[in-house]
Amino acid sequence: MTRPDEGTVRRATVAGAIGSFVEWYDYGIYGLLVTYLAVNLAGGAEAGSLFLANVGFLVSFVARPFGGLICGYLGDRLGRRTLLAILLLLISTSTAAIGLLPSTETIGIAAPILLLALRVLQGFSAGGEVAGAMSFVGEYAPDGERNFRMSFVAVGSFVALMFGSAFSAFLIVVLGDETMTSWAWRVPFLLAVPLGYIGFYIRRRLEETPVFQAAREQNTTLTNPLREAFTSRRHLLAILLTVFLPALNGPGYYLLFTYMPTYLKTSLGDGVNFTMLQALLVTAISLVAIIICIPLAARVSDRLGRKPVLYASAIASGVLAYPMFLLIASGQFVLAAIGATVMAIAFSGHAATIHTVLAEMFPTSVRYSAYSIGFSISTIIFGGSAPLVMTALIGSTGSNLIPAYAAIVAALITLVALSFVRETKGRPLEVS
Repeated sequence: MTRPDEGTVRRATVAGAIGSFVEWYDYGIYGLLVTYLAVNLAGGAEAGSLFLANVGFLVSFVARPFGGLICGYLGDRLGRRTLLAILLLLISTSTAAIGLLPSTETIGIAAPILLLALRVLQGFSAGGEVAGAMSFVGEYAPDGERNFRMSFVAVGSFVALMFGSAFSAFLIVVLGDETMTSWAWRVPFLLAVPLGYIGFYIRRRLEETPVFQAAREQNTTLTNPLREAFTSRRHLLAILLTVFLPALNGPGYYLLFTYMPTYLKTSLGDGVNFTMLQALLVTAISLVAIIICIPLAARVSDRLGRKPVLYASAIASGVLAYPMFLLIASGQFVLAAIGATVMAIAFSGHAATIHTVLAEMFPTSVRYSAYSIGFSISTIIFGGSAPLVMTALIGSTGSNLIPAYAAIVAALITLVALSFVRETKGRPLEVS
């Protein structure tokens, strides 16, 4: 196999990062603006309506394994490039459609039903996106720099959340909360149209990955990669690890960033809750921290190994979760920003490295399929149900520190799973 030149690798990395930005901006603004969705598309801002809006998180994650199953099958059979471009169009269209939905005052119960249907489409797309984009960049990257190159796909997702937070905060400042509640909440969703076109254009201009092209030339691609993934003991064990190893992603990504604005605005108690603007600013500050730290952690992983970075991140996240969430729940903006930022730094090693480990677990013949399925199931268990479960547990227990306990448990699960993982730093990707 002829290795691509540095310029080609750089373009592939940029394409993966930009595509990830578009995909996760579309996916993430739902969490950032869920309180406005509750008002307009779920009947009101009361706890029951917010609960119903949070069901949108869960149904999108339930759809992810189906997206991973179908997209993984097609990606391992036909290639990564075209499929990833199509996925961007799918999620951008469904996101824009959320911004066009009539309110419950206009169409009644059809509004939340349509919202959930569109979330299913978003979840299907996201189920095929993560493993596909990571595999795409990883299969272009040199063996000694694979984690560093792949880390920019993760960076793209966090930049997307930061942009979504900053753009939403800007609209609130300029237009006011009342206007946001009335109609301006739709603007961030409609922005998905031009962003989706840009991502589609960039991805369509790239060639198929050299690793997949080599597999095709050597006739090692499979007619039915799913059958191979589910009948091989080696692959089944790797899929099982792919379910439990990323457990920390739930509290790390979905609670610390996506759910955080809702948590700060609705879950701290009377007289303590933040305004939406303050909540978005806390989230934006922590996002800046993790965006800076992810490439640094990836560099360390390429030099010292994947496992030391993952161990350090899980331990730090588990140990710091309780004291940092005490600061976050204090009701004071500066303390909340410090707590969220420290947690973001602790989580950055996991965010930087986890997808490289998952991609390196599987050969090219089943990488997209097996990786997608395992990770999608993981996000249902540890991520998709998070906002729904947190809302219910905080309401039933009266404790606003439930997210801290969730982070501790998830960190322990990741640590146990990590003990079964072999070190993959610097190794060539397996073909079959």
